[in-house]
Amino acid sequence: MATKKKSPVAKDAPPSGGKRAPPGKKANDPRDRATIDAIRDTAAGIRDMINKKKKPELKMPVRALSNVKYDPKKGFFEIGKDKKVRTLSVATVKTFAQTLKMMALSKELVTNDDFATKRDAYYQSKNWGDARFDEQSESDTVMDDIEALFSSNGVSREQLRYIPDQHGGAVAGELVVIDHDLDTGESIEIDCTRFGSGAYAVPSWVEHLKFRTKAKFILCIETQGMFQRLQSHKYWQKASCVLVSMGGVPTRACRRFVRLLSEQVSIPVYAFTDCDPYGFANIYRTLKVGSGNAAHINQFFCVPNVKYLGLTPQDIVDFDLGKATHPLAEIDMKRAFDALKNDPFFQSQKPWRDAIDQLMKMQKRAEQQALSLHGLNFVIDEYLPAKLKHVDKFLP
Repeated sequence: MATKKKSPVAKDAPPSGGKRAPPGKKANDPRDRATIDAIRDTAAGIRDMINKKKKPELKMPVRALSNVKYDPKKGFFEIGKDKKVRTLSVATVKTFAQTLKMMALSKELVTNDDFATKRDAYYQSKNWGDARFDEQSESDTVMDDIEALFSSNGVSREQLRYIPDQHGGAVAGELVVIDHDLDTGESIEIDCTRFGSGAYAVPSWVEHLKFRTKAKFILCIETQGMFQRLQSHKYWQKASCVLVSMGGVPTRACRRFVRLLSEQVSIPVYAFTDCDPYGFANIYRTLKVGSGNAAHINQFFCVPNVKYLGLTPQDIVDFDLGKATHPLAEIDMKRAFDALKNDPFFQSQKPWRDAIDQLMKMQKRAEQQALSLHGLNFVIDEYLPAKLKHVDKFLP
């Protein structure tokens, strides 16, 4: 049975339209102070430019793969030096005002220990008069801009108190997640081995979570189907591991959860995706080093120590999966060529270049479920045990 320990409850009144943040955070949290300081400094800079009769401006990093650098020693994509400048003018007055209002809402949320989803922020703007957003796509863009703006201060969107609408995947296995009761603020220990045929759902907000585990490794799985097979047969018990369902390209919350977990408990992280360019260049690459258009926040969300367990082109040969493969489509070839030509991560990793070259020569791709060719539980009884005997051969 879960044990509970008392912790402080935030008592500040929430701002209008916001949602209560997970309790247990203190008003003097250094991350909150850093966020408020960054907002105030930016606002003060705009005020100073106005007082000097200059056009106020905001400089934000360009979010694109072309403005990204990759240092294998750091292990994630970093934003480059290219900036875009938003200067107050007749043409930009509305967007400029919306940016400042979004910053002000963020300050209010942090001050009151609260948070808002993207949708909440959009509807909050309906109180902003001429600065209101007509469509949520507009508010999403401005929110991305202010996150990029404050990323140079080490502040993420979650620290600005804007959280995603979706949860971050599912978790099963030998892990205790220490969370807080939303009503009482008491600590709750959640045992991820005790969800029966289900699993623990990663919440949108994960910064406050703590972990306890005796597991040997974390296995991040692309598809819910494969996760469910491993969960229902208690593979986590057999292998002494934690299973995480990414459900395709992992969400911010999923990546942050895995990052925090791996840092707190110091165990290896392995990724298990389909053998195709999308699994390599979108799902795995995003988990490990981040993405080009989010390079300004990869330092918070990537998992640099993750290694690639499979499937690989060589696995198609070694495990005789030829009859269960599919031909590479034109979009697969385009993605593979793009990874080799334009992606700094793959360009820096010869083992990955060789694997992608092999895949293109084979002109085949294979899904995780292709392992069922040899029996529904072949993945549990044969494939994973065989792969885990040679961790040193995992792709980086």
